[in-house]
Amino acid sequence: MDVPELLERASLLVPEAVADAGDVTVSDVWEYLVQDEWEVALSLLEELSGVQALPPALWEALADAAEELRLGRSAAWCRWRWCEARSGVIRADLALRPAAEARRKTPVPGAGVLRPLWDIGARSPSGGPAVGVAALWVENLPSLAPGGRAAVRLLPLTPAHWRHVTVGQRIALHEDRTVAGTTTVLEVRPPVVPG
Repeated sequence: MDVPELLERASLLVPEAVADAGDVTVSDVWEYLVQDEWEVALSLLEELSGVQALPPALWEALADAAEELRLGRSAAWCRWRWCEARSGVIRADLALRPAAEARRKTPVPGAGVLRPLWDIGARSPSGGPAVGVAALWVENLPSLAPGGRAAVRLLPLTPAHWRHVTVGQRIALHEDRTVAGTTTVLEVRPPVVPG
């Protein structure tokens, strides 16, 4: 399937009920497709990130189109959103410890490649903390420097272990035994497709 076909398929998957007066509509996307402005159409479809119930098939089609257009970060973002549609969304405000106070001296990559440990309040059978693994996507930034703060998205390796996480909860980021940063959970949404 070529790029126009992938984007056309994706645009047809956007639910009609999601558009408000100022929102992107299917017809907006189609205007760019007709003009062979595929990257603009893809970008418009990616902007649907705030919409709560987009199907995994939409994100899969967008990822395929982005790969065809050789847009690596867009493809990674759409694959991330595909995973969120299947496992749920966890957004948080992350504050990293400064380089002088933490082991990390380099920026955290922003596009979901880091999979740190998180103290999410679970307990092991012995009563100690049981950490969970979740990939980290920094919103609207290519990376986050030590001491920095940003909105992030977490994608748990085992979503069932994270079902107790709630808005307002504080969780700690670990790359070793020390705390590398802390988050306050901003949003938790269930999967679009129950897993």
